[in-house]
Amino acid sequence: MIVQDAKNLGEQFGELGRLVSEVWNASFFEISVGRVILAVTILVVALLVRGFITRHVLRGLMRMAHKTKTEFDDHLFEAIAPPVKIIPLIIGLFFAIQILGLSGNAQIFGANVMRSLIAYAIFWALVRSVEPVFHLISPLENTLSPAIMDWTKKAAKALFAFIGGAAILEIWGIQVGPMLAGLGIFGVAIALGAQDLFKNLIAGLLILAERRFNPGEWIKVDGIVEGTVEKINFRSTQVRRFDKSMVHVPNAKLSDNALTNYSRMTHRRIYWKVGLVYGSSVEQLRAVQQGILNYIQTHADFAQPPEVSTFVHIDSFNDSSIDLMIYCFTKTTNWGAWLEIKEDFVCAVKEIVAEAETDFAFPSRTIYVEQSGEPGGITD
Repeated sequence: MIVQDAKNLGEQFGELGRLVSEVWNASFFEISVGRVILAVTILVVALLVRGFITRHVLRGLMRMAHKTKTEFDDHLFEAIAPPVKIIPLIIGLFFAIQILGLSGNAQIFGANVMRSLIAYAIFWALVRSVEPVFHLISPLENTLSPAIMDWTKKAAKALFAFIGGAAILEIWGIQVGPMLAGLGIFGVAIALGAQDLFKNLIAGLLILAERRFNPGEWIKVDGIVEGTVEKINFRSTQVRRFDKSMVHVPNAKLSDNALTNYSRMTHRRIYWKVGLVYGSSVEQLRAVQQGILNYIQTHADFAQPPEVSTFVHIDSFNDSSIDLMIYCFTKTTNWGAWLEIKEDFVCAVKEIVAEAETDFAFPSRTIYVEQSGEPGGITD
């Protein structure tokens, strides 16, 4: 009896095994369920490996990079970390496709997907590596300019992105060459409509070549804009006005018009006309003139000849005053510091005029009244 029960139990387990085998080998779109399960399992394992690499391997490499003296490896690891994270997924997908045993069009499709992912990872890493590479060669900004470096960096990224996109299109059988030729014919049709675009692009290149201005400099173009340059783009330049509003100026307007770059001043000028009353004597005028000149010559804030021109002279007879001209330059070009120097200078001029026992003139008019022969008769 026990032997018979054991035999029946064995037959039941055998039947269960046959059922499992049938399900495992059952066809699903000409692929056995078992292979699908294995492929999914491999992808899950690949995701787990990706998480392990992200949490441990990459973080460990980053800690090692932080211990080195150079910052290049720090920036490089941060840049290529996202592309590296998809490598386990690519490997997992490769083995999953091999286990599925695809054939025909499905096999070609799977192979193209793998090639596309590999190309995407490579060129994504190249695009992201541009930033740390340009950080490494940042000393070249002294020879070139920050704007030229920025343009070159953008061009390098665009080039890698274009080559990567072309490579993926070629993988899928899309010929890039004929497309570019077709775009050339199409470009002739749109050339007239894109004249402003190309004009501004060429103007931007001229601005960089001539080094008219760099980001951070204060510029002024009469009737167009005045403010601080923030960014020089391919088509336009971003200028932050002094009211903190942003202006996007086409590069052509900054290239074709006269432009003043205040940030490249060697000194800041002070040019005043100081009016003294007509009652001032020659000695008083000379005392004021010499006192102001001595102040300029003895204070370190002012630049001196022959580096700059300095003039303090009794200049002209005005309607209500005898004018002194003050023409000098400060060493600083910083606007805030220049205002403080002018403030001290104003107070000094006020004291010098007071010490000369004269005074400043103000607009006035003298009316002469003549008494006529008749009583009460008045004429102007």
